This record gives sequence, C-alpha cells and structure tokens, in this order.
Amino acid sequence: MSDRPSILNLSVPDFSAAMTGSADFQLSNYRGKKLVLYFYPKDNTPGCTTESLQFRELYPKFKQADTEIIGISRDSLRSHDGFKSKLDLPFELISDADETVCTMFDVIVMKSMYGKKVRGIERSTFIIDANGKIVKEWRGVKVPGHVDEVLEFVQNLG
Repeated sequence: MSDRPSILNLSVPDFSAAMTGSADFQLSNYRGKKLVLYFYPKDNTPGCTTESLQFRELYPKFKQADTEIIGISRDSLRSHDGFKSKLDLPFELISDADETVCTMFDVIVMKSMYGKKVRGIERSTFIIDANGKIVKEWRGVKVPGHVDEVLEFVQNLG
C-alpha cells in the first residue's frame, strides 16, 4: 500500500498538455463528461500494449457511459502517434515528457529495473467526474481485469 495521500474527491485544476490528434488536451473541454486518465510507463511495451488494447476493445461501452479515455505517458508525441496508429486506438494520448501531469497526479515513483533504481510512472488510473472531481483512483495497477473494473465503475457512476 502506498504511503502517499489519496487525491480522491479533489477537484482537478484545469490544465493543458500536448496530445495526439489535432488539438492539445484541455481538461475544461471535458467538463460534463466522465474522464478516464490512465497513466502507463512506456509505449510499445507488453503491459502497456495489453492495457491500451483492452481500453480500445471496451471503448464503445465507455462511450455509452458518457466517458472519454485518455492515456498518458512520458513518451514523445511522435512515439504516441506511432503507438496509437499501430494499435488503432480510438482515443488520444497525452505526451507528458516534462512530467507536469504525472506530478499533478503523483504517479512518478522509484522502481527497480534490472537491479537499478529508476524513476518511472506507476501504472495508475483516475476517474474524473463531470464536475472535474477525482472520484476513483487505482495505483500500482495490474493489467489483467483492470479495464473491466474501470468500465464497471463508470457505468455505475451517476
């Protein structure tokens, strides 16, 4: 269990970020809808590919629940464009190379990789309600079954 404080029920300040597609991400553009922000470590890695494909497969059900999905990692827009195209993702990806959004959501942690300590993104998902408030957070996500759990949560969210 993390010793970080929960950010549940906090209102997320409006922010903008570089995103795939024709415009930058602006949180205020999503007011009135539910929003899934999923943070993942790296494009084109097995777990991140699997998680993104699962969000893609259930995307129509998220849309039926008036919910938009946005993926976030520190990869470049160029990397994101290739990843999105390769997987045929129907949602956009935020490039957070300077870690501004990652810091806002407190998802940068020290990890062990091949015996070395490295800073990286802890796989995490946040649900922001139509009013811009964080109503659910998952940290240290394990991919199997996670996207189904997220979908169930947004379907039951008033």
